[in-house]
Formats: sequence, C-alpha cells, structure tokens
Amino acid sequence: MSRKLLWGGLAAVLLAALVVALPAEAAQSLRLRYKTSATGATADQVEPWFDLVNSGTTAVPLNTVKIRYYFTADSPAQQYRFACSWAVVSCSTVTGAFQTISGTAAADRYLEVGFTSGSLAAGASTGDMQLRFYRSDWQTIRQSDDYSFGPARTTYGDWDKVAVYQGGTLVWGVPPAGVTDPSPSPSPSASPSASPSPGGPGGGSGVVFDDFAYASSSDPQITAHNWTVRTNSGGPGVPGASWPASNVSFPVVTGSNKALQLRAATDGTAGGTSQAEFLHQRKFFEGTYAARVRFADAPDSGPDGDNIVETFFTITPLAYDLDPDYSEQDFEYLPNGGWGAQGPIMYTTTWETYRNEPWLAVNTHTERTASYAGWHDLVLQVSGGSVRYYIDGTLFAEHGGDYYPETPQSVNFNLWFIGGGLLGSATPRVYTQQVDWFYFSKNEVVAPADITSRVNAFRSAGTTWKDTVPMP
Repeated sequence: MSRKLLWGGLAAVLLAALVVALPAEAAQSLRLRYKTSATGATADQVEPWFDLVNSGTTAVPLNTVKIRYYFTADSPAQQYRFACSWAVVSCSTVTGAFQTISGTAAADRYLEVGFTSGSLAAGASTGDMQLRFYRSDWQTIRQSDDYSFGPARTTYGDWDKVAVYQGGTLVWGVPPAGVTDPSPSPSPSASPSASPSPGGPGGGSGVVFDDFAYASSSDPQITAHNWTVRTNSGGPGVPGASWPASNVSFPVVTGSNKALQLRAATDGTAGGTSQAEFLHQRKFFEGTYAARVRFADAPDSGPDGDNIVETFFTITPLAYDLDPDYSEQDFEYLPNGGWGAQGPIMYTTTWETYRNEPWLAVNTHTERTASYAGWHDLVLQVSGGSVRYYIDGTLFAEHGGDYYPETPQSVNFNLWFIGGGLLGSATPRVYTQQVDWFYFSKNEVVAPADITSRVNAFRSAGTTWKDTVPMP
C-alpha cells in the first residue's frame, strides 16, 4: 500500500465540470465532516467517523445517500469487515459494504456507507457516526497510503476526500482521479421480523422454561435443572472481586411468585466488592430466548454512582485470542453509564470475537440512552442469519452477517461493576437485579406476545420448570 496520489489540474477541471452540471441545490446541500480515532500509519482497524450535514433548504431522505471512503487493500485478495460502534442515528440504520474499483492508482477499494431509514432535516446533521472496518483475518491494517485517510483529522471538519452521493449523483467530495466504479448500490431495507411459528408451550424442537421457584442458592434442584451458581473468581468486573453463592437468592416478589435475584455490593475496594452470576449449560443455539427482568437505576442502599452492569446474555467461551467460534449476544443496562457513555443507557451487542491484549473488539451494537428501571420483557431471536433484540415487544436492534453465532452457547444473568468505575466512597452500597422467568424455544422464532401467552400457560398448569432441549 505505497501508492501515491499523483493527479493535478486535469482532475480538478473534470470535477469542476461535473459539479457545474449538477443542480445547484444538489451540489451544495450535503457536506461531510470527518475525523479519525486511529491516526497511526498502521492500526488494528480503520476508524472513519462521519458527521453528515444538510446545508440545504429541504429534508434529505437518508436512504438516498451513500458515503464512500476510498482505500487501498493490503493485498488483492484481502477481505474486510465493517462495523458501526455508535451512531446518533442508531447503528441499526447504518449499513456498510465494500466495492472494488479500477482506473486509478490512488485506491482499489471503497467502503460504501448507507442508511436503511431516516430523514436529515434542513440545517441538521446526523451527529456522530463512529464507524470502523478491519481485516477479516484480524491482522494489522496499513492505512498510511489510503486516499480518504486523514491522520491529522482528530476533530471534525469538512473533508472532501470522502465522497457523498445522493440519488446516485455525486454531491460532495473528490473521488480519486480516473476512478471507474459501479453506481452506488441501492439502500437495503430493514429486514422484517420473522413470523411466529405455531405451537403451544412446548415450542419448536425443544423448550426450556424456568419460573425460579427455588428455596436458595444451595437448592439441589438448581443443579438438577442444569443451572450453575457461579463462585469462581475472574472477570468480568472489578479485579479481585468475589462471586459468592450467597449473592444469588430467590425471594417472593408477588403473592407466592418467586424470582431469581442477583446481588452486587461494594465499599469501593476490591476486597469489599462482590458480584453475582447464574448460568445454564452450553446447549443453546438458534431459536428464541426470553426473560422478564427487573432493572434498577439506584442501589437498594448506600450512595449511588457506581458503574454497575445489569445483564441477560448468551455466550460461547473464548478459547484463544480472536477465536472464530466465540460468540455472544448481550442485553446490558448501565444505569450510571460506563465505557465512556453517560447513563442510563441500554446496550445490545452481538460479538464475533475479541482479543484481550492489546484490546480488539469485533462486534456490533445498538444503544439507547433512557431509563429502563422496572420490569421488562427481553426477547432475543436467533434465526436465519439475523439476531433480533426486543424490549417489551418492540424491536430494539437487528444484527447479523459476520456477527451471527456459529456454535452452541450458554444462557447467563450477571450483575457486576466495571473495573475503574466505582464511586469514590467507602460507604457500603448494594445493588440488585431480578429475573421473573426464563424461556427458550429451540429452532423456532416466537413473537414476543406469544412468549407471554406460553409463560402464562405454564403457570396456569402449575409448571415451574421444563427442559426438553438436548445437549448438542
């Protein structure tokens, strides 16, 4: 990737002629602001961050807009993967695809960013779109000779080495001289949710239901029902924190109905910090996962402000750095924020893999800043290459592609503190998270409303536990 950009007045003349040929409003209405958070000549991933501005007088449908970031591949056969880390317009509406181009020595590929929906009002901007792409083999990328790369651009500013197309017409930027490439691809539509399959409480190819009617964390039925109360040390969370079995309990929440309760406590020190986790065996893959979870915005006692993480997730363990068989799908609620974000905030994250040292995360996520305190029905559908997250019957996020899981996973609930995120206070405080029930239907996409009906049917029949899902 040592090619130089050598073009002069001819290209400028050609571009000027092209712009003059465009309608005046189209030529001036959109402009692109750019910065990068990865400024090195080489990097684990390329990180172009965009802010699209509508300087015109009319709204622009975002599904008519394409943004092209030009670069040179590390080798002709090298493949790349795109991810949206965060976007004001929501990563669920942002798409990315790669194209090969010819006719120029300045670049041989581009990343084309598009939108599935949304409208950009006159005078408005999209705000932050924190995008990234990386090699499919997770090796270091050379970006020093990439046409659109601006290593000095660490704050947002207009950048004409990234092209913007509206309705197939170039409206902003200067593509590499001589480039011949395909027309901007049509914007994809958001994939519709799959229709629910018929069936009663028994579900598809097997079902797991648990109403958490256990006596205590030492109840032998917990193990008999294929759950584990975690007690081993290690991450996630505060290094040195403990995971005592006593932090898992089953209190009555309404009438005679019990719930799984996770407890996390801290006095601001590692030795005074305890966390909780409750997990099922690793036998879950495609199908529908659901749980009714109570999140909290404040501790039960003591001062508020710790970076606490309240979760429901599935996971395949990481065998080694960048293990391609690793997978994870998370609901993570951070009432006090964390990971550089202000709370309260809900994350749904779908993982392909990761590396611990130096840190490299290969995932995609959707986030929403809002309070989710109280009871919520969480549904995860894994089917047909798509991972869909629902909260209270409303689609929250849809991920897929390279992030779709490939291997059986376990089901987990945990409550933990982010390392370095404890409040500077020695006063003890206690946080809790509760789970009313858990449901899974193997190889079946179940609509959120139908899950509620199935859970009610189990309860009406007096069924507190059922597991017909075999080990793989």
